Amino acid sequence: MSTFVPSGKNIDRKWYVVDANGQTLGRLATKAASILSGKLNPQYVPYIDMGDHVIVINADKVRLTGLKSQSKVYRRYTGFPGGLREESFTRLLARKPEKILEEAIKGMLPKTKLGRQMGTKLKVYRGDKHPHEAQRPVAMEVA
Repeated sequence: MSTFVPSGKNIDRKWYVVDANGQTLGRLATKAASILSGKLNPQYVPYIDMGDHVIVINADKVRLTGLKSQSKVYRRYTGFPGGLREESFTRLLARKPEKILEEAIKGMLPKTKLGRQMGTKLKVYRGDKHPHEAQRPVAMEVA
C-alpha cells in the first residue's frame, strides 16, 4: 500500500456560500479560513493550496458579542510619518462591511505566498446577491 501524495494539478475546487446574517464574526471567519486553506479536504498537505472557494453574503449583518462592537478599532498605516489611521467597528461596518470579514478571514491564513494565494479564493459581498451563480455554489451552515 503506497501513500498518496497530491501533485497540485487537477485539484477539484468546490464553491461554498456562507450567509453571515446574524453570525458571530470569529466563528464565521474560522470556518471560512479552514475551507480556504483546504484543511477539511482529506487530501490536505501543508505545501499545496488544496482549498475551495468561499463566497460570503450579507457581510453587513455580521455581529460581535459583548461590548466589542463599541471598543473594537481597526488600524492601518499609510507609510508616511504620522500616518496611523484608526476606524471603529461600527463606522467601518457602515462604510465598508466587506473589509471587516476580509481582514478577519485573511488574518487566519498563513502569512506567506501560499496564504495570499488562498486569500484570492475569498469573495465577500455586502448584500444577499453575488455574481457567481454559474459556479453552482453550495450553501454551507456555520454552526
